[in-house]
Amino acid sequence: MSRIGKRPISVPGKVTVTIDGQAVTVKGPKGELSRVLPNEVVVSEDNGTVQVDRRDDSRPARQRHGLCRTLVANMVEGVSEGFQRRLEIQGVGYRAQVQGRTLTLNMGYSHPVQIEPPDGIQFAVENNTNVIVSGIDKEIVGNTAARIRAVRPPEPYKGKGIRYAGEAVRRKAGKAGKK
Repeated sequence: MSRIGKRPISVPGKVTVTIDGQAVTVKGPKGELSRVLPNEVVVSEDNGTVQVDRRDDSRPARQRHGLCRTLVANMVEGVSEGFQRRLEIQGVGYRAQVQGRTLTLNMGYSHPVQIEPPDGIQFAVENNTNVIVSGIDKEIVGNTAARIRAVRPPEPYKGKGIRYAGEAVRRKAGKAGKK
């Protein structure tokens, strides 16, 4: 039995979960999310908890059991509290700013890089070097943060670039120099 899959999901009072066959819809104060789960799992709700079980012990059912439980738990957490990813920009002259909804990055290229947020995603910038990506869908928040990081990933010699907050960048020694 999946250790993650067998744990029940507690639903806060301000969140409602609707199950229609394999479609799960979660509504909360921050918004609404819905997802269709695979046929190998069964979702049931009873008095404030949601339980995800598998139909049989086939290999695909065992593989998807814990995944589907985590997806539903992330939906519940997203509509009640939301998710955010923090990114740090390091490097002389590198900075970010928000113009309307668009994130504009000056990362040493000949042009500023403009990133449009997907639906349900908001950008915020602190001190020109800290970018906050927030939203209710954990998958979209993570993918958007990865797209921003991919504009200029941290390089190993000086550490310049965009990194996740708290990310450790492995550094290299560089050239030894002439003697």
